[in-house]
Amino acid sequence: MAYIDKIKEEIGWLKVIFAISIATDISLIAWLIQSYGKVRLLLSILGALGAFLIMFTIVWINRIAYRKIDELEEL
Repeated sequence: MAYIDKIKEEIGWLKVIFAISIATDISLIAWLIQSYGKVRLLLSILGALGAFLIMFTIVWINRIAYRKIDELEEL
């Protein structure tokens, strides 16, 4: 497999992980909004921490993908 094909494949996998992370984050935030005041405070705090963690993961994946795209530009 050529190096350029390998980078393209990695970008493809990053797209999949990126999309799953966004869907998970949106679902978690929607659940937090719907369950506001109905669940224990600890569960709400854990949900909010999870949403922030997933959000930072999304930003991290985005940066990696852009680095890979820049790497393709140089080839």
